[in-house]
Amino acid sequence: MFFKDHAPPHFHVKYAEHKAIIDIRELALIEGKLPRRALGLVLDWAELHQTELLADWQLCQDMQSPKPIAPLE
Repeated sequence: MFFKDHAPPHFHVKYAEHKAIIDIRELALIEGKLPRRALGLVLDWAELHQTELLADWQLCQDMQSPKPIAPLE
């Protein structure tokens, strides 16, 4: 996430040479491309942490540091 970034609420993903943007509310790829397995793992993680992601999005909009979110285990 970036401070004061454009809507909709989203986060950026980098995986090897791939880059993507994931919509937090819709849990969907909105830009870029990831291998199918990687995208599935990212979306699973985002679903588990959707509330935290939205809270961190708001913190970033308010120019505050986001809180850490646990990785997928």
